[in-house]
Order: sequence, then structure tokens, then C-alpha cells
Amino acid sequence: MKLVEYMKKFPSGMMVIPLIIGTLINTFIPNILEIGGFTTALFKTGTPTMVGLFILCSGASINFKEVGVPLVKGVFLTLLKFLIGVLIGWGLFFIFGDKAFLGLGPLAIITAVTNSNGAMYTALAQEFGDKTDPGAIAILSLNDGPFLTMIALGTTGIAEIPVIAFIAALIPLLIGMILGNLDEEFRKILQNGLIMILPFNGFLFGSNINLKQIIEAGIGGIALGIITFVFTGILTYYIYSMIRGKKDPMGMAIGTTGGNAIAVPAAVAMADPSLKSLVPVATAQVAASVVITTIVTPILTGYFAKKAKKSNKRINIIDDSKFFIKKEGK
Repeated sequence: MKLVEYMKKFPSGMMVIPLIIGTLINTFIPNILEIGGFTTALFKTGTPTMVGLFILCSGASINFKEVGVPLVKGVFLTLLKFLIGVLIGWGLFFIFGDKAFLGLGPLAIITAVTNSNGAMYTALAQEFGDKTDPGAIAILSLNDGPFLTMIALGTTGIAEIPVIAFIAALIPLLIGMILGNLDEEFRKILQNGLIMILPFNGFLFGSNINLKQIIEAGIGGIALGIITFVFTGILTYYIYSMIRGKKDPMGMAIGTTGGNAIAVPAAVAMADPSLKSLVPVATAQVAASVVITTIVTPILTGYFAKKAKKSNKRINIIDDSKFFIKKEGK
């Protein structure tokens, strides 16, 4: 039976499907996961260890050798994604306060909007971008975990994140980056480890969610997906195109919520325990955003790529390494 093949056909299925299974078990037969020992540690209470390992493996995907145009593009895309997510999360918190907008709190909003699906960006960059676009993932990978979300929540005063918590989240990332850049073989091992961790992380988060909480997420999860691809997909497309001096579909390609983001609410709550009660609903809402944006973003990126091709056919880029230089074709 080709389980992996079937799971990959579903948006972020390697994480979302185990999350659904874990949720069903926790809803209807929760005691089966609480027998103690290795079973409970692996499938119920092992979140801190699994998230730490996930961050370490994510760090290994950041390549110091990716410089020049890919670096510049990655910085712009990462900053746009991050700043838009912070502004939306802070703005809604400022307006609605503790009364969440459509059941959406800053934890869910900032997590979903600032985190992108790196694998999808790379695939879309290879199909619709130029040769320098895939390399931007080296910088975009920085949002594949809780670190930027913790910065956003901490600096805006929405959460109280101790400095030591930032350091604790950063250390596994740095270790992964160092190991991955010292040895290409180590990078491959850790990147493969990231793939292996995803379904177990998904089940872990699901095993701490009840179906009632998913129902409560309801329209909020759908709204979160729409907010994400509209503001960090469609809006970013136009802003990034303006920066680039030409229509560029890669702005739309970051309009996703990565499957890795499902782990972020739990990781942030470890730094600020006052958020712990929000984690189940936030996790469910982020999971909904993952599914919605994974379906919509490739479609919209293809649409904007066709639009960009028509718009740019009279523009000849002399040297994309100059980033902004262009001239009109005859």
C-alpha cells in the first residue's frame, strides 16, 4: 500500500493527515495515548523534543553559499511576508483586543501569515521563476519555525516572550545551520529528517486537539487562509513587482501557510505559558489555513505568471543580478 503517495496527494498531507488521525483518537479514545512510557512520550507529550528537532533540521536547509540575487530576493520576500503578518496581527489585536476577530487571535494570525511553504515556493520558482528565484529559499527558510513568530509577538507586546526563550529557540536553528553548511552530507541527512519528523509532529499536535475545538475554529480557519493568500500572496505580488520593476509571480508564490506552521503555536506557548489555552484552537485554524493556501496559491501563481509574461514581453532584463536595471525592448 502506497501510503506516502496517497498522503502527498492531499495538501500538506504528510502533516495534516496524521494531525486529523491524532485528533480523532484524542476525541473518541483519548486514554489509549495515556498509558505512559514511550507510547505517551512519542504520541502525546513529546512536543518540546519534536519541535526542537524540527527547528534543528530546518536550520540545515539554510545555505550560506546562496548569495547575490537569490539572497536579495529572499530578504525582500521574507521581510514582506513578516511585516504584513505582523501588521495584520497587531492591527486586529489593537481593534478587537481580547475579543478575537472571527475567533482569530494574534497567535493564529501571525503564525499563519508569516510562515510560508518552502517546498511549494521552490516548486513554483522552478516552474514560473528565473534561475535565481529558487535560491531565495535559503532566506525564506527562516520563517519555517517559531522564531520570527516569537519576535513578532514579543516586540508588539502581544505576548511576553523572555529573552532566554528567543535564545532557546535560536540555538537549535544555529546548530542546524552550522552542521548543514559544514558538511553537505549532514545537510541531506537533516533535511531528510525534517521529512520524517513531519507526520509525527502532525500526530502529536492532533493528539492534543479535540474535534470540538476544530468546530470552534470553523469560519476562523477559513478566514485565516483567505487573509493569508490575499495579503501575502496577491498583495505581495503587486508590492514585489513594484520593487522588481516588472511583474513577478514569485510575490504570489509566498502566499501560503507552510505545514510546519502547525507546530508553531505550541512552540510559542512554551515560551509564554499564558498562551497555552489558545494553542488547540490556534493549531486547528493554522491547519485550515495550510490546506486552503496550499490549494489556492499554485493556481493564483500560475494565473499571475501568465499575466506577468504578457506584461513583461516588451521589457528586456539586461542582467538580473543588477536586480532593478531594465530597458525597453524595441
